[in-house]
Amino acid sequence: MSQDSNIVIDQGKSAWSDLWTKEDYLAIWLGFIIIAVSILAYTSLGPKAEFEQKIAVADKIQADESARASFKTIAWYNAQDDKSKLKGTSTAFGKFASHWTKQPGSWKTNPLDAFIRTEDQARILNEKAAPKYEEAKATAEAARAAAIVAEDSAASASFQDQTLNSAAITKIAEWRDAEKTAAAAKKKTENKAYNVFPSLIGLCIVLALVFGLGMSLMGKSLSEFAFGFPGVFAISVLAYMLGAQAISKQYGFGAEAWGVVLGMLVANTIGTPKKVLPACQVEFFIKTGLVLLGAEVLFNKIIAIGIPGIFVAWVVTPIVIVVTYAFGQTILKMPSRTLNIVISADMSVCGTSAAIATAAACRAKKEELTLSIGLSLVFTAIMMIAMPAFIKAVGIPEVLGGAWMGGTIDSTGAVAAAGAFLGQKAMYVAATIKMIQNVMIGVTAFCVALYWVTKVEAETAPSGHKVGLGEIWHRFPKFVLGFIAASILFSVIDASLGKDLGGAILEHGIVRGGTKVLRDWFFALSFAAIGLSTNFRELSKYFKGGKPIILYVCGQSFNLVLTLTMAYIMFYLVFPEITAKI
Repeated sequence: MSQDSNIVIDQGKSAWSDLWTKEDYLAIWLGFIIIAVSILAYTSLGPKAEFEQKIAVADKIQADESARASFKTIAWYNAQDDKSKLKGTSTAFGKFASHWTKQPGSWKTNPLDAFIRTEDQARILNEKAAPKYEEAKATAEAARAAAIVAEDSAASASFQDQTLNSAAITKIAEWRDAEKTAAAAKKKTENKAYNVFPSLIGLCIVLALVFGLGMSLMGKSLSEFAFGFPGVFAISVLAYMLGAQAISKQYGFGAEAWGVVLGMLVANTIGTPKKVLPACQVEFFIKTGLVLLGAEVLFNKIIAIGIPGIFVAWVVTPIVIVVTYAFGQTILKMPSRTLNIVISADMSVCGTSAAIATAAACRAKKEELTLSIGLSLVFTAIMMIAMPAFIKAVGIPEVLGGAWMGGTIDSTGAVAAAGAFLGQKAMYVAATIKMIQNVMIGVTAFCVALYWVTKVEAETAPSGHKVGLGEIWHRFPKFVLGFIAASILFSVIDASLGKDLGGAILEHGIVRGGTKVLRDWFFALSFAAIGLSTNFRELSKYFKGGKPIILYVCGQSFNLVLTLTMAYIMFYLVFPEITAKI
């Protein structure tokens, strides 16, 4: 056998071994194990068959009512309520998953309230909220009685009298609004006692073993990782606790930002203990989380917003990346191209997720990634408060405001929170456009890898050196394939289940009762690890001249103007009929 043949065989063996020894692939395997368990628990072994039967009964009622009346009747809405109550998270497995992945709860003045609530505390909270609920309940019952009278009057005329029909529609709408108010008030009377410490300890042990096994497969020490992991986990728990504080929640300073801040405080004061550093596996945590994020990017959501949302998310985003990168190189003369492109992708796509993928594609330094994420978290907190206030002050329409925020605010969670300040339509549009924009993570990573290998690094390569497809594939962050695969898989599942069953099993089961809760924890661990492994002195050299901040501000300003312009043109000039249906 020739020497060349031996080389090919060795390369083949290496490629196969990469599948269970490299971080990107292990992130995919771990993510899909979680996905497989979640799907199995909520479908063939879960409540799918039971939910299908209940939805079929409700669908029959709604069909009969639609044939009987020219508007949605009380019985139609009752059937819809029956369907909306079907949630996978309320099943035995859903409750089990919720219990063992529970995060610290909300609190105002006493941090211990985030971890423990006694029976007496729960009773006092319920008694305090009871009068408002009783008042709201009475109002809803009165509204329902009025709606029944109005509907009966319309029915007595065989739903042929438009005046009686309009009166019934109005009274039913008033009843629905009163029901929503009563439901919100009822939730405040359902406080229960809890102690999250046992579940936090259990989750810490499980995650230490799971990620530790991955570390072992990568040839690193499981024991060293497991010994240091509780330190990273503790910072994540404290970050969740501080993010759940009333004022922090109000101003959008969540667990992600607190994780970085707390970690940096430890690292730059007492110093991160050497025993903890082996557990600061930033990329392993977040890459696994990004694979799970793919489960939340569904094609039907993209189609629901249509071409206007695609233009806002997929046309504006690459323009902003290219212009911001060119601005950094030609105007600001940034010495680090990798820092330039990571900030550009972070600011224009979807924040930290895009930053991680882009940093892997161009092999940016850890400090550059940290700096980019830090800028993103700071500006996200500012924008999620300032943008809704500005939109309300100048009277921008709700749909346009939602599209604007969805295309510019970095974090998916912050986008939804900011949209909620404006209303349900704004929240829906903002969250959907951000979801569409998340698809750009994979596209951006591939394009950056291609550009870096063929252009940037080719400039310093030896004369005559050629770059093949193998090098581009080697550079491409493989975990992005897991993200894309998860998105395709869940889009297919969602389409096969239908709207109602998909909401009950997929959204309120597999995702919220499985992939999303763990994805949130993995992200929290990564941000804590970023802070714990970051030294201010290492970052200081990148701030000379303030160029990173100038780049971010100028790039985001361009992004704001271009996104608003594109959203207005698409939603109000080119496709106003789509906007009218939202």
